[in-house]
Amino acid sequence: MRKLWIVALAIGLAACGNKGQLKPAEGASLPPKPYGSVATPAPADLLTAPPQTRPTRSDEVLRSSEERRGDEFDLPPQS
Repeated sequence: MRKLWIVALAIGLAACGNKGQLKPAEGASLPPKPYGSVATPAPADLLTAPPQTRPTRSDEVLRSSEERRGDEFDLPPQS
């Protein structure tokens, strides 16, 4: 019975998310516009990540494959 209450509480807490638009708190304003910018960015613009923060993946590992040099520490076991 206790596990059922814990699961119900977890589901209830997970459903408490806010799905509305973001806006500044009462009495607060958006951050000032960046230096050199024409307009103050909207909240949606501030939440959009620029491409530099999420670079594309490069899978071209095998195109520049090279022969490995010898490993001087790869010695046979001593008997």
